[in-house]
Amino acid sequence: MIRVIGTGPGNIKYLTAEACEIIKSSPRIAAFGRISKLAEQLGAKVIKIKRVEDIMDIISEHESLDILASGDPCFFGITEYLKRKGIEIDEVVPGLTSFQYMMAKLGKSWEGAQFVSLHGREDYISCVAAGTIVILTDRLSAPSKISSELCSKGFSGRIYAGFNLSYPDEKIVVKSIGEDIENYSDLSVVVAEIAMDKG
Repeated sequence: MIRVIGTGPGNIKYLTAEACEIIKSSPRIAAFGRISKLAEQLGAKVIKIKRVEDIMDIISEHESLDILASGDPCFFGITEYLKRKGIEIDEVVPGLTSFQYMMAKLGKSWEGAQFVSLHGREDYISCVAAGTIVILTDRLSAPSKISSELCSKGFSGRIYAGFNLSYPDEKIVVKSIGEDIENYSDLSVVVAEIAMDKG
């Protein structure tokens, strides 16, 4: 049986009760770096994954496996990757996403927002329109780079960058689009309120 479990934004207190029970009782768990630490806090022994491609080797070695995923595994998560590889998933356990956490911290609605993940994707500007856009960043696209790119394409408005969300060293920065944003961590979420479309 293959189960994919969402673990929330990272802090153990945002783990659902169901996910917590599964992690504590699972005979076999696979997880990436920071998520593996969360599982270890609950006493689990974890097979650590370094690259997403490695998960296929682990699955081939084990008939039954619980795979931990940050945030929600169905929101720009590992679920679709596994399906594309022909893996049959028996159960998906939802989790709180980093963007949900961020929007709650900002006290802002995300109804009608656009969502973009920069993990393995560079062209997001073509998706941008007036309104709210939520961007899941990667190491190559820090919030300051996004701020600069949006400005260079004629967009203006406010930009919010959340670093290490839910962790003790969490930091949320508010700037105008185009302003430089200090990069506190590779782990970030950007919310941009676009006031003007390009052109």
